[in-house]
Amino acid sequence: MRAAVLHEIGQEKLEVLDDVEAVGFGAGKVRVRVRATGLCHSDLSAMNGVLPQPAPFVPGHEGAGEILEVGDGVRHLKPGDRVVLCWLPACGGCPACRRGQTQLCLAGFMNAGTPNFRRPGGDLFGFAGTGTFAEEVVVDAGCAVPIPEDVPFDIAALIGCGVTTGLGAALNTADVAAGSSVAVIGCGGVGISAVQGARLKGAAEIVAVDPVASRRESALKFGATTAVSPEELADAKQRVTGGEGFDYVFEVVGRSATARTAYENTRRGGTLVVVGAGAMDDFLQLNMFELFFDEKRILPSMYGGGDVLRSYERTIALWRAGRVDLAGLITHRVPLAEINEALDQMRTGTALRTCIEI
Repeated sequence: MRAAVLHEIGQEKLEVLDDVEAVGFGAGKVRVRVRATGLCHSDLSAMNGVLPQPAPFVPGHEGAGEILEVGDGVRHLKPGDRVVLCWLPACGGCPACRRGQTQLCLAGFMNAGTPNFRRPGGDLFGFAGTGTFAEEVVVDAGCAVPIPEDVPFDIAALIGCGVTTGLGAALNTADVAAGSSVAVIGCGGVGISAVQGARLKGAAEIVAVDPVASRRESALKFGATTAVSPEELADAKQRVTGGEGFDYVFEVVGRSATARTAYENTRRGGTLVVVGAGAMDDFLQLNMFELFFDEKRILPSMYGGGDVLRSYERTIALWRAGRVDLAGLITHRVPLAEINEALDQMRTGTALRTCIEI
């Protein structure tokens, strides 16, 4: 089968090969035919080494498809079922799961260290235990979440990561208050989803911050009341909040510099929500006086900060009701053979989400 492979961390291009095999099928596993997958910035971060990932590997973790085969013991799925791939499944039995914090379950991360592809040259890993830049993937049955027949594969793929992460940051983690002021720094697919989440919660002012003009224009269509470049944020803070700072600021870039900017633009007693996934050696510096004196809440948001399965269901319900726009997030489409074009679209910021059709 075909799959896009990164041979070494730090390489900028993927090689699409046709000699890759999905391996590991057995009891408790399912084989999935991937139909659509989104390119998430986390894929780039894994490729360049910001996020830890063994290589060689098949990127991709935001996917949807249909079940081809189920292993022994799998009762809730059958061949032909339509599924979204969950890269962070809950085991149901660990301390985090028992506390109701299923997004903090580490079971899914353990899958990332086991090869689930093979080619004549040796084993390949799948990013985040999945690897959706491939025609087929073998995953634990818990990673394959059934979706209704009316949800297209491209829409389902977005729900698998970016939309769930961004919406959940506003709905679950921040629980944005109606009438509040919000700033979202970084307006790709995840940031735009955070904008939509803040709008759903009734935020009065939503300022979208991004260096790319086309993304700023898109943010206004998705519910932002103002869109500015990073250089214009100080003026927007003065204009919208009288210089006090925003009630909520979402950092959706994953860098300490933008997290620091987000902190400085959060009002005293306000909430900074860290959504972007950054590097382990990139440190955010706060002095102990400001940490105490400003009483700002700093809330990291992992995968939307809530139960993933419930978040999927909620997003589908909101999409059906026309309350969130998911199709509009897909600004580009490319076949798997042109995956490197999608990477360029992500790097330049020309795409909110590129759908790779497989």
